[in-house]
Amino acid sequence: MNDLPIRLRELLLETGYTIDGVRARLGDVAAGALAREETVPALRATADGDPLGTLIRLWWLGVPVDGRAVPAGPAGPSVEELAAAGLVRAEDGRVTSTVHLQPWETGGHLVSDRKVRPGDPALRPDHVVGAGGASANLAQLASRRPAGRALDLGTGCGVQVLHLDGRAEEITATDVNPRALELARLSWAISGIDGVDARQGSLFEPVQGDRFDLVVSNPPFVISPAGRFTYRESGLRADDFCRELVRRAPRHLAPGGTCHLLANWLHVAGEDWRDRVGGWLTGTGCDGWAVQRDVQDPAEYVELWLRDAAEQGTPRHRELYDDWLAWFEAENVTGVGFGWITLNDSGSLDPVVRVEEYALPVELPVGGYVDRVLEAVTTAHRLTDAELLDARLALADGVVEERIGPPGAEDPARIVLRQTAGLCRSVRVGTVEAALAGVCDGDYPLGPLLAAIAELTGEDPSDLGAKAPAALRPLIAEGFFHISTG
Repeated sequence: MNDLPIRLRELLLETGYTIDGVRARLGDVAAGALAREETVPALRATADGDPLGTLIRLWWLGVPVDGRAVPAGPAGPSVEELAAAGLVRAEDGRVTSTVHLQPWETGGHLVSDRKVRPGDPALRPDHVVGAGGASANLAQLASRRPAGRALDLGTGCGVQVLHLDGRAEEITATDVNPRALELARLSWAISGIDGVDARQGSLFEPVQGDRFDLVVSNPPFVISPAGRFTYRESGLRADDFCRELVRRAPRHLAPGGTCHLLANWLHVAGEDWRDRVGGWLTGTGCDGWAVQRDVQDPAEYVELWLRDAAEQGTPRHRELYDDWLAWFEAENVTGVGFGWITLNDSGSLDPVVRVEEYALPVELPVGGYVDRVLEAVTTAHRLTDAELLDARLALADGVVEERIGPPGAEDPARIVLRQTAGLCRSVRVGTVEAALAGVCDGDYPLGPLLAAIAELTGEDPSDLGAKAPAALRPLIAEGFFHISTG
């Protein structure tokens, strides 16, 4: 394509075909509807035939436009050049895109196969999906620390590379689907990114022997009876692909390296899902943190992915739905969990694994503080009781206290510590923990502070000192307190 991607990028930016430009052009109502995959308000909002409206219709909405209205700019690619490159189809004065070209929040652009909507032809098996909510979630999760070498495993249309660019010195991207790599390269070129080492293959096969400071993956995690689409299903049984991804990742982490991935896992009758996912992490030699952000029953899950492929209302819908549910029933599946997993090669001989369910809103990006979360979890686990009593504890920034009880009551019925930043957790605490929250600022060891609290409350100092570590350890792990090193 020579310099066509560069000239196309210049045209897109000049026309205002960016995230902010599209939102402003559409307005809140049409933009909100488009986020729900409803196109009618956006079509109405772009009916004037202006340059930006025409690009939105052509590249995002995927409807034919008048060839004379397609902007080219002083040096932008012509319709003929776009057609020769296979990006559009021109016929009888009308131009139709053959790909989906979307602006992304990094300021770059992504090329994928056209969005599939009800009534469209069935997806091709090697369909390359565009960026969406899962892509954004992974980008928000990844650590913001600079990285020497980074790996985007299962790059798809190349979205994570747009986020890694400028943060990592070297970027490798893999995918099992050669068409995905083809479109990803185009995404990077239009976004002004070069030097990405793109390799084809499944799991970690393309990077055997390589180690990375940062690994990110939005893998084909969908759990189904058969792998019909490479972008979402691996073909491995049940949730084995995610399990294998977790187990193999540590072999490709440099010392101190981190892996972030999205995953689905089964909820099976008679089994605690925490044991299932925790079993994936145990034995990796890495510190691990797995969070279930959502869970769906089998019917909800099947409906989600049938909608994803625009298969609702098609002749095969009932058959696909029934077969999928029958398979779940045979596997004793009661639900499917969605969430994220982080592994860190800390080098510790005593790796820590935390598996939890947390569905409440959190401060974004999680990557801005995910390293502190992992540090808190490991610190709480590894400190002995004696070390904790000698440590100088400090209340974390952004923690507030709420006291709840009848008006005028001498003592509150409930005391709650609440985080106003980060994961925004809340926890009910006792009077001792609340008292510590009010006085610990990192200047004094915990032991003398507990002794002073014991004197005020009339408790036995020895008993309080013996009980406090068990009560405080979860509060440290969850980020309400931290160990001061200043």
